[in-house]
Amino acid sequence: MQISQGKPFDAGSFDVIIVGAGHAGSEAALAAARMGNKTLLLTISLEMVAFMPCNPSVGGPAKGIVVREIDALGGEMGRNIDKTYVQMRMLNTGKGPAVRALRAQADKHAYHRAMKQTMEETPNLTLRQATVDQLVVEDGVCKGVITNTGARYFAKAVVLATGTAARGKIIIGELMYESGPNNTQSATKLSENLEELGFDLQRFKTGTPPRINGNTIDYSVTEEQPGDEKPHHFSFDTPDSQYIAVSDQISCWLTYTNPATHQIIRDNLDRAPMFTGVIEGVGPRYCPSIEDKIVRFADKDRHQVFLEPEGRDTDEWYVDGMSTSMPEEIQEKMLHSVKGLEKAKLMRPGYAIEYDVVAPYQLHPTLETKLVKNLFTAGQTNGTSGYEEAAGQGLIAGINAGLRAQGKGPFVLKRSDAYIGVMIDDLVTKGTKEPYRLLTSRAEYRLILRHDNADLRLMEKGHAIGLVSDERLARMEHKKALVEAEIARLKKIRIKPTNEAANNLIEAHGDNPLKDAIAAADFLKRPYVDYQTLMNLIPDPDEPLSREVIEQVEIQLKYEGYIKKEEVKVERLKRMEAKKIPADLDYSAIDGLATEGRQKLEKIRPETLAQASRISGVNPADLAILSVYLRQGRLAKLKD
Repeated sequence: MQISQGKPFDAGSFDVIIVGAGHAGSEAALAAARMGNKTLLLTISLEMVAFMPCNPSVGGPAKGIVVREIDALGGEMGRNIDKTYVQMRMLNTGKGPAVRALRAQADKHAYHRAMKQTMEETPNLTLRQATVDQLVVEDGVCKGVITNTGARYFAKAVVLATGTAARGKIIIGELMYESGPNNTQSATKLSENLEELGFDLQRFKTGTPPRINGNTIDYSVTEEQPGDEKPHHFSFDTPDSQYIAVSDQISCWLTYTNPATHQIIRDNLDRAPMFTGVIEGVGPRYCPSIEDKIVRFADKDRHQVFLEPEGRDTDEWYVDGMSTSMPEEIQEKMLHSVKGLEKAKLMRPGYAIEYDVVAPYQLHPTLETKLVKNLFTAGQTNGTSGYEEAAGQGLIAGINAGLRAQGKGPFVLKRSDAYIGVMIDDLVTKGTKEPYRLLTSRAEYRLILRHDNADLRLMEKGHAIGLVSDERLARMEHKKALVEAEIARLKKIRIKPTNEAANNLIEAHGDNPLKDAIAAADFLKRPYVDYQTLMNLIPDPDEPLSREVIEQVEIQLKYEGYIKKEEVKVERLKRMEAKKIPADLDYSAIDGLATEGRQKLEKIRPETLAQASRISGVNPADLAILSVYLRQGRLAKLKD
């Protein structure tokens, strides 16, 4: 079928245009508009604004920290999920603070409605339904976009956040058809335009599991996963009083696949698009389909299946752990073989979706493309998976597009600043051959980049950009002052050997009694001592402290030595980050570079020596030669 386009006409001028209103586009548009830019957000469907076509949840390991970082910088995701969750839990509570993470089960429809309403009420932001077919590019500079109706919108900066709609193709068994997520329209012409402009596009694949009617689940044979009784929230602005009591939360439930499930899948692999060559895109390593898990982990006789509600006003449930592109009738057999789902009624089949990705090595750390000036990309367009990763990139792309429109310098987060910085650096420095997912193991400074201190790390940066109010910053600074004051107080107070309660506690845990006085701050470092226990041994502070302040005091003192070691590494990294590399450096003129190192440096074109050190294929000898060359270049300029 020939796709036609409406007659061209000028439809208006803006400071910033965002293409796509998923989680990346939503954050980008709100950031640009809140910075004072006249902003246009274009989406194929208004019903897809901040929609959750896959897992109806926000947060989890690493991802939950990203949500906190988005909030600290002035983004919206944290506030929005706090308003619309149906369950909230803190994960990894038995482990150290570096890997603890908050996760919320979302009411996906309420989340969409709340985010859309926020956009509609935001000054400077125009939300409009339209399909973008083409970019307006003149002399290597993006000047605007053209929609399928022929509308030409002009802007000083454009952000592409097209997600899985970019030449999207849905696959269910033998069935294949062009579509975006959740059976929305696919965006075909924009991908063709990007190729015409010279962009290297990759083909990725992701997928979803079936949805079933919750009334047909036998919960009595599954394991309940309730929310936490302790109040949690993602946003610095959300009070504890807004926390939904656990009795009003909706539980998730856990069940498992079994050998019968696995045999059904093995018997039908000849109809599995993953194994018949139908699917060409590369799928996510850390969220594989159930058929992929059965083949890759043939020794396992069961896999976890989480049954998750999609909202308060629907009986649709998400079967997490059974993402699949098997034929629909096979999906039903798979479901009915699982304990608790013997009579489950399928409401929507699972599917795989292939889509186009802009290979991220073509981006600057600001997420501006190297090929076309004033054009930024964000989210799954850059090869990531997950709502949180998309939102984090969207925020940074929106900020930098807004700054560009205002003629101001760029905003870049370093690896030592935030998980968002880790993600973007990974993408632009190393690229990705599969959908990228954030993991705590990707962050070398994860003891510094914790969920509990995102506000302390980033809120000043958000305020400098214009996304954090004076009042909000003042509240954060007051919290910071209370933490510092209490730490100083505990370092002054001494617990003496004559403190009977302290010695009783020590002996109860098999330690030797005190022989000399010890600072209360050092006593707190003992594994069996928490802040409340310490307060039973020493005077309370002059004013009661909030649990957030107490949490900071405990973590900063208990992990003081480890944190200081990481801070030393960060200072070393900063020195390397300060060694800038000229954008037009001729690597072929540098004698001694290995062939692979030279090729990788020319492809990525790192902006600092630190970034060059993280490029796969650039060895230490290459770095030493490059460092000497840069130093000699500076000396030569000084001599001249």
